[in-house]
Amino acid sequence: MIPRIILKRGKEESLHRRHPWIFSGAIAYIEAEEEQQIAEGALVDVCLCNGDFIARGHYQIGSIAVRVLTFEPEEIDQMWWNRRLAIAYDVRHTLNLTENPATTCYRLVHGEGDGLPGLIIDIYGTTAVVQCHSVGMYHARQEIAEAIRNVYGDRIVAIYDKSSQTLPFKANLGAVDGYLWGHANSPEQVVLENGEQFRVNWEKGQKTGFFLDQRENRDLVKRYAKGRTVLNTFCYTGGFSVYALSGGAKEVCSVDSSERAVMLATENMKLNFGEGAAHNEVVADAVEYLKEIGNKYDLIILDPPAFAKHHKVLGNAMQGYKRLNARAISQIRSGGILFTFSCSQAVSKELFRTMVFSAAAIAGRKVRILHQLTQPADHPIDIYHPEGEYLKGLVLYVE
Repeated sequence: MIPRIILKRGKEESLHRRHPWIFSGAIAYIEAEEEQQIAEGALVDVCLCNGDFIARGHYQIGSIAVRVLTFEPEEIDQMWWNRRLAIAYDVRHTLNLTENPATTCYRLVHGEGDGLPGLIIDIYGTTAVVQCHSVGMYHARQEIAEAIRNVYGDRIVAIYDKSSQTLPFKANLGAVDGYLWGHANSPEQVVLENGEQFRVNWEKGQKTGFFLDQRENRDLVKRYAKGRTVLNTFCYTGGFSVYALSGGAKEVCSVDSSERAVMLATENMKLNFGEGAAHNEVVADAVEYLKEIGNKYDLIILDPPAFAKHHKVLGNAMQGYKRLNARAISQIRSGGILFTFSCSQAVSKELFRTMVFSAAAIAGRKVRILHQLTQPADHPIDIYHPEGEYLKGLVLYVE
């Protein structure tokens, strides 16, 4: 018998709107064969106070108590996983990503955006990298791997699980990263993104190895870069730097506090442009570096890590974003272009835009918004889960 979560009266409204989360405060009681607490990651049915079924999902400990997998009383078996991944694949096929010789890396599954909350799957050439953010998804990782094989056949030679750092800390699963199936000759692969080359290491790199969510925004930088002197702060592996130089930038400077990240950015520049690339790198705190850049740059990219991972620290985070943007706006050359981003889910589009407005006012410059940016289509947003729109960006023209 699947344990049943019985909701308090009136707490089912969000589920009628097909929102995929049930919060702990909405639960009246839990029915299980044994009175002991059900295990985290267990499959549960969510029921109204009269006992009627409304959803099925993974139980977890915390404020989000259930992540919904389906609103139908259907069996979550291997066939179900196969269907869900086949649908996710079809979306990427529609986007011309699955067989595009110019782009060999993309996101196959984006959590709630693909109806699979707690699961990320990225494709790097012939390797799939799985990242579980919930215990329920981690328990299902073998079924997920089998579903990937079912969809891709021999086009995938390895499936790597990189969940050790993304699972809930208190779950104490003892998760160790490793191959769920197959084995790549090397944990590093050169992939293509819009024809640009990047070395990706899924074992040692951040996230699953590369920040795939900036693909379209990097391409936009390429369009604006010709003849400009470019500063790429928080550069990581130099994605924006490569696109800027490919677009005809006069010179590109990559800044990151991580020496390893700066080395990787330099490697990617050499991979695409050889030893003589008009590129220099600086190991420094980007916020500090922006204090005294003068008017050297006329295209600046601000793509910091999430300053606010939780609403509790939102106030401090917004001050940090404002200070960062004010420094860039005040010092960029007249006629300069600023790409500025926030990847904090807790920061709404409206709040981000208000923060940039405040930064522009502090800098005392005249600023126009040229583009409003978001995540690419292989990071889809479930229309019933607006929280999934985590990446916000603005392209500004500064007089």
